[in-house]
Amino acid sequence: MPSYTVTVATGTQWFAGTDDYIYLTLVGTNGCSERTLLDKPLYNDFERGAVDSYDINEGEDLGEIQLIKIEKNKYWMHDDWYCRYITVKTPYGDHIEFPCFCWLVDDKEVILRDGRARLPQHDKTGLAKQHRRKELEQRQKTYRWKEWHPGFPMSIDAKAHRELPRDIQFDSEKGVDFVLNYSKAIENLCVNQFMHMFQSSWGDFADFERIFVRIKNTISEYVMQHWKEDFMFGYQFLNGCNPVMIRKCTEIPDKFPVTHEIVEDSLERGLTLEEELKEGNIFIADYEILDGVTANATDPCTLQYLAAPICLLYKNIQNKIMPIAIQLGQTPGEENPIFLPSDEEHDWLLAKIWVRSADFHVHQTVTHLLKTHLISEVFGIAMFRQLPAVHPVFKLLLPHVRFTIAINTKAREQLICECGLFDKANGTGGGGHVEMVQKAMKTFTYKSLCFPEDIKERGMDSQEELPYYFYRDDGNRVWETVKNFVSEVVDVYYDKDETIQEDEEVQAFVKDVCSFGMQDFDYCEFPKTLHTKEQLVEYLTIIIFTASAQHASVNFGQFDWCSWIPNSPPTMRKPPPTKKGEIDLKYIVESLPDRGRSCWHLGAVWALSQFQENEMFLGMYPDEHFIEKPVKEAMVKFRKKLAEITIVIKTRNEGKKLPYYYLSPDKIPNSVAV
Repeated sequence: MPSYTVTVATGTQWFAGTDDYIYLTLVGTNGCSERTLLDKPLYNDFERGAVDSYDINEGEDLGEIQLIKIEKNKYWMHDDWYCRYITVKTPYGDHIEFPCFCWLVDDKEVILRDGRARLPQHDKTGLAKQHRRKELEQRQKTYRWKEWHPGFPMSIDAKAHRELPRDIQFDSEKGVDFVLNYSKAIENLCVNQFMHMFQSSWGDFADFERIFVRIKNTISEYVMQHWKEDFMFGYQFLNGCNPVMIRKCTEIPDKFPVTHEIVEDSLERGLTLEEELKEGNIFIADYEILDGVTANATDPCTLQYLAAPICLLYKNIQNKIMPIAIQLGQTPGEENPIFLPSDEEHDWLLAKIWVRSADFHVHQTVTHLLKTHLISEVFGIAMFRQLPAVHPVFKLLLPHVRFTIAINTKAREQLICECGLFDKANGTGGGGHVEMVQKAMKTFTYKSLCFPEDIKERGMDSQEELPYYFYRDDGNRVWETVKNFVSEVVDVYYDKDETIQEDEEVQAFVKDVCSFGMQDFDYCEFPKTLHTKEQLVEYLTIIIFTASAQHASVNFGQFDWCSWIPNSPPTMRKPPPTKKGEIDLKYIVESLPDRGRSCWHLGAVWALSQFQENEMFLGMYPDEHFIEKPVKEAMVKFRKKLAEITIVIKTRNEGKKLPYYYLSPDKIPNSVAV
């Protein structure tokens, strides 16, 4: 009598085990086994982290095992179960792996194929084709598109985290409760003593230092000590929280009438402004997107203001980026003066504060929310809708969308919703952040997600011209490493360009992203089809890099650069100055956020800068979705290359007062999960 040994691994996360009945059916080319209850008398099966084995005796040879059907039925009350994998040892000594890595909830059944990745055109049997089709039909019912706001990328059709499919929920919802995390952060940072004075102003800059008493952070302390300096202001455009705004300036825009005579005192090479432009020494940061955005009016007792500044920057003879002119509005005129380093101290300081505040808003809403969180969710939803678990692209991308849909859903539920936490401290709360995303979508392109293309488009690609742009240098290293890894995996399954063209599932995935996720906006230029292996490699590299490295570079430095409130004010309580010579310290302090909003802001940037518990970093793939040896070898090589980059970055940072480590692979999570 043929005997099959079935080994079942239960997950290690909280509540992964179950007391429900688990049934298994083997489906082979010669027939199916009996529906077998997996149970050991006097033994508690399927405990968290357990690996249990069972013998299934059949009257006849089942042939080649093609599928496994698992069913979970209620014992007393429904008890969810997380199955990692199942292996089957056949009577002939073969060991067949069936990756699962999913939750079984209620009276659910799951049908698994073995771990070999297959393209749709390579499945020849009717059973295999039917399995793919049914899996996608079910997924498309479960993962539905929904428009959260007009003009936004589409998101998941769920109003709350608890409504999400169990497979994409957080293991513990408490860990991502924004209200709980912010309150905990405020308590841990010892700033709750100021919350009762919610709308009162600080006395002076020294007052802000009081909330730093228990904070020990190398970069934030350095920022606190040097934030007024032009060097520190300029440095952040390269290596701060939002290192994507600066671009080379080849021509001064008409709306920013800076002449040589205005900035002559700031130019160090004895060249005219026109000559400095031609030499590539002038840069610009334009916050035009904020022009006309509605300021937060949710609190009738506190007026809040926004500005859309333009900042001209100069690479001096020490290769430092220094601000040389700031205009706080987009329309030039007498009431929109151009502020200069030679102006009275408080005039120039307040102008820089306004730029830093604008940078904070663009960072939070466009660079961070739209271009990492929301776009990663689009890729994730389309992946679940169009790629079955057996597809190699699904296996490759799954770790890089881990918890992304969940964190975004939680954010829409608590953080950026109407009357959410975002409204408490941010000048673009109350709807301004929605307007910003809608405006940003009109210029958001697929190519802007391609890291080298974005760097080049901004004229920031020359290391010789700009030697201290660590975001660019580290990003390029990680990008190339990810791209090489993706290329090796693609080569395993796609032997030629025609194989891509014949893959109807990957083509459906790409089309779903563009036509539904990005709502087919013509200007976004997302591809609807892929024709070559090179295009597929770039597409997958963009997805993985955006979810991992790009998100890490703009998320985990928030506490470093934004915790010192005057360096990144989340709101301003006085309008931008329209004249010079009327600003004093009192006016600046009264412009900055009050005590309560400062505390909420500090708690927010602390909470958002923390890694998830049991974080998975780039190159870590503990769930073995791939069983092919060439892919596993590619993963080992990938991790080795990432480790080499980590060493390079660590060596460079030694002894630096301003280390740059956000793109060090050992600090890059696999996915957008916070």
